[in-house]
Amino acid sequence: MIIALLVCFLYAVLVWLTFFRFKWIKFNIVWGVVSGWVGLHLLLVFMIGLRFVTPYSTNARVIQHTIQLTPRLSAPTLVTAVFVEPDEPVKKGQPLFQFDRRPYEYQVQQLQAQLAAAKQQVEVLGADVKVAEQTLAEATNEVAFAKFQKQAAETLERTGAGSKEKGVQWTIQLQVDQAAVRQAAADVARAKLKYESQIDGVNTTVAAVQAELGLAQYYLDNTTMVAPEDGRVLNLQVRPGMVAGDYRIGAIATFICDDDRYLLVNYNQESLKYVAVGQPVEVALNLYPGQVFPGKVKAIWKASGEGQLLPSGTLPDFEPVPPDKPQGQYAVKIAFEDSDQSKFPIGAQGSAAIYTNGMKGGWAAMRRIGIRAYSWMNWLYPIPF
Repeated sequence: MIIALLVCFLYAVLVWLTFFRFKWIKFNIVWGVVSGWVGLHLLLVFMIGLRFVTPYSTNARVIQHTIQLTPRLSAPTLVTAVFVEPDEPVKKGQPLFQFDRRPYEYQVQQLQAQLAAAKQQVEVLGADVKVAEQTLAEATNEVAFAKFQKQAAETLERTGAGSKEKGVQWTIQLQVDQAAVRQAAADVARAKLKYESQIDGVNTTVAAVQAELGLAQYYLDNTTMVAPEDGRVLNLQVRPGMVAGDYRIGAIATFICDDDRYLLVNYNQESLKYVAVGQPVEVALNLYPGQVFPGKVKAIWKASGEGQLLPSGTLPDFEPVPPDKPQGQYAVKIAFEDSDQSKFPIGAQGSAAIYTNGMKGGWAAMRRIGIRAYSWMNWLYPIPF
């Protein structure tokens, strides 16, 4: 800044000495035009310095996170109560809307009954295993008895004390009893499979009903919609008697979050040459004429949709940018340092200046004058008619 002023001063002195003090050259219209042309180009130093040392933009707007409030219900449901007022601050967890609980309570009660029946059925399956094991034991004893009778009949037949038909009879009976044993063993295995069918130590039938009950309880809990975090609801159109739900409409309201609001400012790309995170910023919002707010650079979004090529079967066209189309810009995220963040509502617009070399120096002084002039002009502009 000092060097630029010194150069301009020396040039003015040189012109004065040349044309007026010593009159080395006669001053005329031609030399006046040449001297003025050179002087105007020297003044461009100040424009360049302000542009790169203290980037400035009038395209600034406050950004706040919003959450679309969508009922998480399994079917269209009647709204029975509205607990929130438009634009009134609410705390995280505070009830906002109440939906009809009755259909979901009935479903929970039905599944609770099914769960009790499923747990009772597990006891029945355990008893079935014991019955099958007892049947297997009886069949095994009958096989042993049939083997004994078969051997006794064969012994009597060899000694002539018994008939051959008796031995054949017990042989057939032994085969029948052995088949009964195999069937009883299969019944035991089947009963154990049903009884021991488990997931993480829980019977599969019981686990399935528990999952359905958990889902039903989830929907029941969501019949009361609460604030996801601290914030407020604008443009509240929900009224008792309205039917809402995933199959009826989508979001029923928009929730504006209080935390993590920031200022997003667009700059020409070349103006960001020396900008870095942490540098001081001054912001003039149109909402507050005559006031300037301090801030800090939080992030530089070096990305633009103009550099994105989407997959398609069409070849891209590369044509010159129309001269009336502004160049692509990058955005800078700025955080306000004011402790009362409620001063900066969503969508508020204004201007912002970044001081790449701090708040001291000639360039910073000129920019601070400029942004304050912008802020004070907001008392008059735009002029109402």
